[in-house]
Amino acid sequence: MSINVTRSSMPSYEEYCEEIKTIWDTVHLTNMGPIHNKLKEQLREYLKVQNIELFVNGHLALYTAIRALGLKGEIITTPFTFASTTNAIIQAGCTPVYCDIKDDYTIDESRIESLITENTVAILGVHVYGNICAVNEIQHIADKHRLKVIYDAAHAFGVEYQGRGIGDYGDISMFSFHATKVFHTIEGGCLTFRDNTLAEKIFQERNFGVAGEALTRFGTNAKMNEFQAAMGICNLRHIDEEILTRKAAFEHYEERLAGVKGIKLLKFTDGLKQNYAYYPILVEPSDFGADRDTVAIKLGEQGIFARKYFYPLVSENKEFGCDMTANTPKALALSRKILCLPLYAHLTTEEIDLICDNLLK
Repeated sequence: MSINVTRSSMPSYEEYCEEIKTIWDTVHLTNMGPIHNKLKEQLREYLKVQNIELFVNGHLALYTAIRALGLKGEIITTPFTFASTTNAIIQAGCTPVYCDIKDDYTIDESRIESLITENTVAILGVHVYGNICAVNEIQHIADKHRLKVIYDAAHAFGVEYQGRGIGDYGDISMFSFHATKVFHTIEGGCLTFRDNTLAEKIFQERNFGVAGEALTRFGTNAKMNEFQAAMGICNLRHIDEEILTRKAAFEHYEERLAGVKGIKLLKFTDGLKQNYAYYPILVEPSDFGADRDTVAIKLGEQGIFARKYFYPLVSENKEFGCDMTANTPKALALSRKILCLPLYAHLTTEEIDLICDNLLK
């Protein structure tokens, strides 16, 4: 038996087939069809946001956000994220400036202002493992320096802070609907935003830059199709149950691992409605008796596949041609100790016990 770090949740075969039946009647496969539009409205309500646009994947959504805001210059961001975040910044013609992180793995807002220059145009924070950036403090800094705020919320579907949907903070937030996420549309993503005037720009960027018969800008093709949207509608029916099941698994891990010497667990922001997206542990080799890499290898030998996530840092990409990690020592150190244990909706108590038993050996 093997236990992977994640496993996609899926509706029943019959439920999905029922949802896609109408596609054969409408023959509307893509280009904002009726199923796409139905999912869009359902997600707007569920995420508690004012505006939302759906995408074929989260990466193109993030790229489009930068383009739609008309950003050209330096974007202060975190190196503790998936490659997509940096790739989107560079592909949109901007320059990433890396800020170190805090013990909760999110960008350290106390260091942001020291990195602002005359070329800074935005702050791009990343909500990590379902935990969130210091959104109020970051907004204060952005307002003070007239900067835009974008959030990579790929890990934060359904998360709320002080009763407000996390996608309602900043200028634009990106959610990923990849198959490994809490909620998925096989591949997919969305942008959420408060400024109504951004809707047309985002629509055009997502659709080749076309507006009616006019070509108004350079765009890309990032539309979600009807089959993806149908999977999303099915999965959204079960999302609350999905998160409750994840919560039970998360809490059992906590029972087994809280207080273990050399294992540090993630502390969540107060006032947060969690989504239990990941279960990261930080392995301190001097206290635990083994380093993170050894732990991952030993678990793998038992058919338990944890993930070194995020490792390496995106700032270690060889394309930079120089050391981009010097100013982010905490992120660099944590990337060598972090390990995400398996977590998904149908992970059983017995499997979690097996994982923890092997880990503690």
